[in-house]
Amino acid sequence: MKIECDEKQNIEFKESWRDEYLKWICGFANAQGGTLYIGVNDNAEVVGIENAKKMLEDIPNKVRDALGIMVDVNLIQDNGKNFLQIQVEPYKNPVSYKGEFHYRSGSTKQELKGNALTNFLLKKMGLTWDAITEPRAKTIDLDHEAFELFRKKARKAKRLDDDDIDLNDSELLEKLRLIENGELKRGAILLFHKDPERYITGAYTKIGYFNDDSDILFQDEVHGNLFEQIDKLMELIFFKYMKAFIRYEGIQRIEEYCVPKAAMREALLNAIIHKNYGGCVPIQIRIYKDKVVIWNDAVLPDGWTVEKFLQNHGSRPYNPDIANAFFRAGEIESWGRGIEKICTALSQQNLSPPEYTQLGEAVCTTFRFVEPTTSETDIPAGSVDARKGLPKTAQEIEKLPNNCPITAQKTMLAIIENPRATIAELSKSTNQSERTIKTHQKLLQESNFIRRIGSKKSGAWEILVK
Repeated sequence: MKIECDEKQNIEFKESWRDEYLKWICGFANAQGGTLYIGVNDNAEVVGIENAKKMLEDIPNKVRDALGIMVDVNLIQDNGKNFLQIQVEPYKNPVSYKGEFHYRSGSTKQELKGNALTNFLLKKMGLTWDAITEPRAKTIDLDHEAFELFRKKARKAKRLDDDDIDLNDSELLEKLRLIENGELKRGAILLFHKDPERYITGAYTKIGYFNDDSDILFQDEVHGNLFEQIDKLMELIFFKYMKAFIRYEGIQRIEEYCVPKAAMREALLNAIIHKNYGGCVPIQIRIYKDKVVIWNDAVLPDGWTVEKFLQNHGSRPYNPDIANAFFRAGEIESWGRGIEKICTALSQQNLSPPEYTQLGEAVCTTFRFVEPTTSETDIPAGSVDARKGLPKTAQEIEKLPNNCPITAQKTMLAIIENPRATIAELSKSTNQSERTIKTHQKLLQESNFIRRIGSKKSGAWEILVK
C-alpha cells in the first residue's frame, strides 16, 4: 500500500519511532497542524512496525508529558503490516519541546530563535511588535511638532474627521490606538517621539553613494520620527544623490529622475512600515550610477515569497499601528497596492519593475536604470547637475553665497528673499517641515552664512557672506 496525500508539506513519513520525533509534532502544533506516519518510508510505502499496540499507548503519553498537548494516534493495518497515524491539530498557544520552539514551514521543520521566535510568540499572543507598550517612555517626551506635521498631512488627506484632527496630542494618540492603559506603544515612539532611538535601537536610515560595493564616495544618516525621516530622505535623495535628466518642451523645463519620485517614496514607505525594528539595524540605501538598492530587515507574512510582491495581494503590514497612522496621514493606501503604484510610476518612464530578493531575514528592493547623459546643448545656461542639489536657474545661483551648504540652499534662498520670515513662513514657502527649517538655520549660522539680529519674534536674519 502507498499512502495518498495531497498536502505533503503537512505530512511526514518515518519508518520507525524515535522520541526526537516529538520535535516534528511540536512543529506541526505551532504551525497549521499535520500528520506523522510511523512505519512508512519516504516514498509513502508502508513498511510496517513492531510493537504497534504498545506504541499506540505510549506515544500519546509521551506527547502529553513532553509537549502538554493531545494528539490522535490511530493504528492502521495493510496486508498484515501495522503502521501508526499521528494527527496533530494546530494550537493557538505556543508549544515548546524542552524549552525549544519548533515550527513546520513548507516541507521542513526549523527551531525558532532570535527575531523569528519573538515574532512567533507575539503572533500566538495576538500582538504585533509595534503594539507592545514601553513603560519607560512618557507622553510628555513626545514631539508636538511631529503631531503638527501629522495633523497637516491628515487634514489634507481627509481620512480623519476635523474634530479628531483637532484633539490634543494625548487624545489623538488614543484615537490612533497608540496608547494602552496610559502607556505608549512602540508605534507611538517611532511616530512622535523626539528621540525614538533612545528606546528603539537602529530606528534610523543610512544612505550612501557608491562607486562599487567597496568604494563609498559620501554618506548620510537620517534620524528622527518616521514622518520626518520620509521627508528628509526624499529631500536628500533627489537634491544630493540622484542625477536628473533635464529636457525642455518649448520653454517648459522638465526634470526626470532615474527613479521617479512617486516610486521612490512608495518604496521608502514600504521599508519603514514593514521593517522589523526588533532587529536593531537601520534601513540601508545604496545608490550607484546604475541602480538603487534599499536593504531592509523585514518579516514576510506566513507563506509569502518575494515573487508574490509583484502579484495582486491584500494589505498585510508587519506594523499595523504604524501603517494606520501613515494611512490616516494620506501617505499610503490600505489595499496592498504599494508595489502596483511603484510599477505604474516606473512604466510611465519606460523603466522596468523593481527586483525583490530575500537575503536571510532582509528584503532588498533594487531599481535598475541607465544613468542619463545630457549634452551641454540640452541645458540652458545656468542649469547645473541636479545631484549636487544646486539651484537650476542663473538668477537663483547669483543670489546664493559661494559654498552654501547643499542641504540648506532652499532655506538660504528663502531667507535672502525675506530676512524677516518666520519659521512657519519659511516652511510654507519652501515646502519643508519646520524642524527642517530649524536644522538649516542652525547649520547656516554655524557656517557663518547668516546671523540673527534682534529677538526671535521681531528680529531678522543678516546675510554675512556674498
